[in-house]
Amino acid sequence: MTTTVRPNGPEERSAHGGRTRGYDIRVNSRPVGGLRLTRVPGYGPAAGRIEELGIAAPQDRRRGRATVAALAAEEILRGWGCVRAEVDIPAEAAPALGLFTALGYTERNRWLAKRPADQPPPLPAGSGFRPMGEREYAAWHAAERERLAAARRAQGAGPEDAAAHADTLLAAQLPQGHRTEGAVLRVLSHHGTDVGTLWLTTGPGRLPYGADGYVYAVEVAEAHRGQGHGRALLREAERRTAAAGGELLGLSVLTDNTPARRLYDSLGYRPVALRLHKPLL
Repeated sequence: MTTTVRPNGPEERSAHGGRTRGYDIRVNSRPVGGLRLTRVPGYGPAAGRIEELGIAAPQDRRRGRATVAALAAEEILRGWGCVRAEVDIPAEAAPALGLFTALGYTERNRWLAKRPADQPPPLPAGSGFRPMGEREYAAWHAAERERLAAARRAQGAGPEDAAAHADTLLAAQLPQGHRTEGAVLRVLSHHGTDVGTLWLTTGPGRLPYGADGYVYAVEVAEAHRGQGHGRALLREAERRTAAAGGELLGLSVLTDNTPARRLYDSLGYRPVALRLHKPLL
């Protein structure tokens, strides 16, 4: 019997080269599952995502159907001009992780989550938080824009695409700047010196992977790292999420960022999902 992947609807296109389409996975003419492919816009060298891949009936699983579908998906993405494929795997989905690992995918980053502590430990002596003011927000926004653009340039995007990505993300998440509803922008000071910043968004059930609070950025000034300020910033994120009625706090971390992963692990964060990627040679 032959496993094939066939479109099940029209292709949708968006600005900056984005496109998406759904497909049926068939054995001969019988549908046994499905998937969706997306060409991610604005990535520079194009990235494509394999989404919603699943084999519906138990009797059709463990027969190589999903493997054939994933390989067919890669061929379609190559035809779309993609040079990298990505897939997000739930942390508990061991069979899916095994499938894509066997196909040469490696982990790039992971989403973590935890329940905020009912009563986080008090701040270290001499430490305190305050909301960002107008001038502080302007300086922070410029620095965050460059950080986001630099991350995209590191993935191969050109300067214009990287800057456009940063502007789009910040505009979407902070449409009213530091006055955006649900945005928590705080400055951490220690004995009168500003040492770090927190960008948290609260919105029960509307954030990645069902989180009620999501840490978009934690930054500690280089001269003050290794002194527990990152831990204090994350504890503040717990406090603010709990105060907003949230029961789940999430964030994302690059797989190779070992110090950050150790910190999150020590604070009780656990993996929710993994993003894997693979060059399409």
